Amino acid sequence: MSGIQAILHQVEAKYLRAKHPDFKPGDTVKVHIKVVEGDKERIQVFEGTVIGKSKTGIQECFRVRRMSYGVGVERVFPMHSPFIEKVLVSKRGVASRAKLYYLRDKSGKDSRIQEERRVIEEQRTSTVVPAPVEQPKEAVAPAAEAKK
Repeated sequence: MSGIQAILHQVEAKYLRAKHPDFKPGDTVKVHIKVVEGDKERIQVFEGTVIGKSKTGIQECFRVRRMSYGVGVERVFPMHSPFIEKVLVSKRGVASRAKLYYLRDKSGKDSRIQEERRVIEEQRTSTVVPAPVEQPKEAVAPAAEAKK
C-alpha cells in the first residue's frame, strides 16, 4: 500500500463498528435508528427484507425494503453509521442472488422469500446430560438384610 492509502485505512479504522451483525440478502431485519427531533432523541424501528449489500470498509451499505400501506419503501443504511443503534435478524431467508431487485416488481405472495430452516444456535450447542438415577435407600437396605 502506498503512504496515502495506509493513512486512509488508519483514519477509517477509528470509525468502523467493532461488531456488526451477520446477515445476507433475503433476511428480514429490524434496524433500530436514532432519530433526533429538536432536542429529543428516540429510537425508530425499520423492519424489512434485505435486498442488497454493497461496498466494503467504512462505505459498506445495505438496502432494506418493506411494504408500507401498499407502497414499497426502500432505505439504504450505512453499516457503520453512528445513527444505527442495532440490527436484529428476525428471519433468515433463502436467496439465490446477491441483489434481490426483482422483488420491486412483485407484490403480495409473489414477493415472499422462502425461510431458511435451521436449528437455533443455542439448541445446537447445548447438550442435555441425563440426571443420574439413584435407587432409594429403603429398597437397598432390605436386600442387604436378606443376604445376612
